[in-house]
Amino acid sequence: MENQDIADIFRETASLLELKGDNPFRIRAYLTACRNIESLPVSLKSLYSSGKLESLPGIGKDLSSKIKEIIDTGRLKKCEELKKSVPLGLVKMLDIPGLGPKTIRLIYEELKISDIDALEKAAFSGRLKELPKIKDKTEENIIKGIKIFRSSSKRKTLLQAEEVSVLFMNRLKRIKGVTRVETAGSLRRRKDTVGDIDILAVSSSPEKVMDRFVSFKEVKDVQSKGKTKSSVMSQDGVQVDLRVVDKDSFGSALMYFTGSKNFNISLRRYARKRGYKINEYGVFKIEGSEELKVSGKEEKDIFSLFKMDYIPPVLREDRGEIDLALNHSLPDLVEVGDIKGDLHVHSNYSDGANSILDMALAAQKKGYAYLGVCDHSQGLKVAKGLNPERVFKKIEEIKKLNKKLKGIRVLTGTEVDILSDGSLDYSDDLLKEFDIVVASIHSGFKQPEDKITKRILSAVKNRYVNIIGHPTGRLFGVRSAYEIDLDLVLKACSDYNAALEINAYPQRLDLNDINCLKAKERGIKLSVNTDSHRVEHLDFMRFGVDTAQRGHLEKEDLINTLNFEELIKWAGRE
Repeated sequence: MENQDIADIFRETASLLELKGDNPFRIRAYLTACRNIESLPVSLKSLYSSGKLESLPGIGKDLSSKIKEIIDTGRLKKCEELKKSVPLGLVKMLDIPGLGPKTIRLIYEELKISDIDALEKAAFSGRLKELPKIKDKTEENIIKGIKIFRSSSKRKTLLQAEEVSVLFMNRLKRIKGVTRVETAGSLRRRKDTVGDIDILAVSSSPEKVMDRFVSFKEVKDVQSKGKTKSSVMSQDGVQVDLRVVDKDSFGSALMYFTGSKNFNISLRRYARKRGYKINEYGVFKIEGSEELKVSGKEEKDIFSLFKMDYIPPVLREDRGEIDLALNHSLPDLVEVGDIKGDLHVHSNYSDGANSILDMALAAQKKGYAYLGVCDHSQGLKVAKGLNPERVFKKIEEIKKLNKKLKGIRVLTGTEVDILSDGSLDYSDDLLKEFDIVVASIHSGFKQPEDKITKRILSAVKNRYVNIIGHPTGRLFGVRSAYEIDLDLVLKACSDYNAALEINAYPQRLDLNDINCLKAKERGIKLSVNTDSHRVEHLDFMRFGVDTAQRGHLEKEDLINTLNFEELIKWAGRE
């Protein structure tokens, strides 16, 4: 159990207590403890081992005993008991974005609604507006929240899918007789969300592999079991499909099950015009009524047969990549190794868990030449945003660190809030003190398109703003992208030399791949950043690079592939 896991259990306990109308002071105690745990720079396990749990702020004897219980058992008895005492449907409603426990309790007590289907029906019929404090907008937001909940419950983030796939892949590789295992589908194409996980394996004993597969401890339910294909539901609620294929057809099967559907259709159409047929079993030359298998063992052989360059899975979306491969003009995709630094991370000056030094040393281990520490600005109180006095304290600390650190440069940055009226949370006189400025929206997500767009345009035009952070504001499973005229924003970025962020945090991946491609076509620079709030989050860079690759981005399309001197020159901070 890591700190975040313990904090999540405390947050869930607080929500359940609020559903029951419990003592508000007890609820507040759990939430305070939760926030303190999330901002801790050290592991609760180590504090437990050293007997220092009760020394933490907001953690008394009662809560420290509960932390010990979670660490020892992986669960909290109090939380489990609360779940049993509340209708299951109400517990599930807690996962609806924007719907809090107080409102759920009001709806349950007044309308006796205890499941999501009934809630949705009541919202569409207008019954919810009969209740006090529920207006038209509230009802509309509940409908939107249910829509987000339903879509996100069917799909997982790339990180979640990757974690599940690694467990299954490692187990499959240990089965005697399995000579090859690969993921396919949207996970291999590195889409931002994944519906189910496709795995292909090669073995001379497929039935034996299927017997082992369905009995893995990670399997919650067996949905189907056959001689060469089986489907299971993992303990994490992800469907995993396994197919065992012949080694001589592995390449064609991998291509077919990687997709995308539109890519497969276009490639098959191209092949048919040249007298070939492609399916999961191979590539066949059609000669009259005869079909002669000519390829299929390896993917690269299939591309070579058609005299085209190998198309990486991330590009297989039928966006012109087949023509590019035929013309030998596929983009030279950016790689993680091309990234020289992360320009948007947080420290414990605001809501990060680690010190600037800790973040810098972790970035140094990754081989970065620079790190932009962009803590929140003063208006974001919930994230401990920095007032001017603390900004200058941070600047002085970074100056001292840079004199000691070797091989990496810490950039003094900020993630300045774009306020509801379009102004920025810091004055220009303060903004010019920073090496790098990321401007982001953290409030007013439901404003109409014209207002949201004007807010971002105002930030783009500010001479000290370098990057627009998570530009569309989407947060998978929490909220959809806000309404924005991206074409106007792209034009302004081009005119004012502002970069757009590809936020690599798995729940964001914002910009998405399609909008990355739009930006590239307009010559707009981008920056892949992790928005890290702890050192472990720096590893998320690979997800942002996945998105960049899906958007056809090359090294020269990104500002954080520049060396330090080039970056400073681009940012106008020479």
